Amino acid sequence: MDAITFRFLMSLAASQNLEMYLMDVVTAYLYGSLENEIYMKIPEGLKMPEDLKSKAKEICSVRLQRSLYGLKQSGRMWYNRLSEYLLSKDYVNNAICPCVFIKKSSLGFVIIAVYVDDLNMIGTQKEIDDARTHMKEEFEMKDLGKTKFCLGLQIEHFQDGIFVHQSNYTKRVLKRFYMDKATPLSTPMVNRSLDVEKDPFRPCEDNEEVLGPEVPYMSAIGGLMYLANCTRPDIAFATNLLARYSSSPTRRHWNGIKHIFRYLQGSIDLGLFYPKNSKCVLVGFADAGYLSDPHKARSQTGYVFTIGGTAVSWRSQKQTLVATSSNYAETIALHEACRECVWLRSMTHHIQESSGIVIEKEPTKIFEDNSACVTQLKEGYIKSDRTKHIPPRFFSYTQELQKNQEVDIEYIRSSDNAADLFTKALPTTVFKKHVHSIGMRRLQNL
Repeated sequence: MDAITFRFLMSLAASQNLEMYLMDVVTAYLYGSLENEIYMKIPEGLKMPEDLKSKAKEICSVRLQRSLYGLKQSGRMWYNRLSEYLLSKDYVNNAICPCVFIKKSSLGFVIIAVYVDDLNMIGTQKEIDDARTHMKEEFEMKDLGKTKFCLGLQIEHFQDGIFVHQSNYTKRVLKRFYMDKATPLSTPMVNRSLDVEKDPFRPCEDNEEVLGPEVPYMSAIGGLMYLANCTRPDIAFATNLLARYSSSPTRRHWNGIKHIFRYLQGSIDLGLFYPKNSKCVLVGFADAGYLSDPHKARSQTGYVFTIGGTAVSWRSQKQTLVATSSNYAETIALHEACRECVWLRSMTHHIQESSGIVIEKEPTKIFEDNSACVTQLKEGYIKSDRTKHIPPRFFSYTQELQKNQEVDIEYIRSSDNAADLFTKALPTTVFKKHVHSIGMRRLQNL
């Protein structure tokens, strides 16, 4: 199960007022049956048969009947075993989200979201109790009760919604890099200079010293990326920008890492809040930062999708093509957002329909702040000197989705476009406005 699906399930649980329980399978990989013959060296402590005691252990081997931890195929074998059992119990599974199993009854439903040996059960109380019972009959399970901690995510259940954050993980990261007593800052990065030579995030120069292995640059990037991908979209752009210099970081780039740490120090308990009784409607925002990387003439793609006003999917990524205008860059960003939207629609509709939740199949609104780009995509590709070099696929794909009423591209002012958060460094007031608009809240304020 991926993080996006899990965030959607939490938003669904909040909006539909559902229960969430967590179970853990004891020694999950040992339940899988092998499809191929695999032999291993005789481990220490294993008693040899009488007729083989005279032979050296080095020339003998044992054939495995079950999968073990450490085998490459163990995870797949465990999934096959679990999937076979759940399907026999009338659960529904789909290739769109293969780690989600759904069972509907006349009184309710239960959704089992699988992450290796962790099973998150979301649904009505009676169906969850039935699922817990028949899982215990087949496997040795640990019943961990209401989901409060899973995969490093802390989940708080309030009367008015569900709050997910990573305060404990953030504290450990800050302590590991000796930034747990640093002075807090209000934004994750400094405003960049328009002068390319004064840009603090420019690549390493010829006369500049590259940091050695004694500076844990890549380790810090890894810790920040886990936060940015799970519960902290507010640091996604800064982390993506600094991750580009992992092979040759300089003191300037390391100062940028410490700037993010100082921002985290002042917002440790910031997370995503999914309110109860909210409309489970998917809304998207797309934006592009033209020439966000002026050194290689690349722009930045940024998009975010919210359900009930809270982010469930987002991305901040440097574009692989050189855009010759802001219109070109925005068209590429919309293309990427529409690709994500197609999967999100199929995943959310499958889960809701299989659970018996009534949904209105309306086009997903995606807001964009470039009026020329919105007009071109609504009225059709118009060949001109400014657009004739743009590959038609960037227009055709989005236009086809609009024709099929899967998406609806709408104009929005730049000051209200939440995707602006993922394309550039913003002033403090604008940054805080967008952070609040995608459903991020402080635990102490709930």
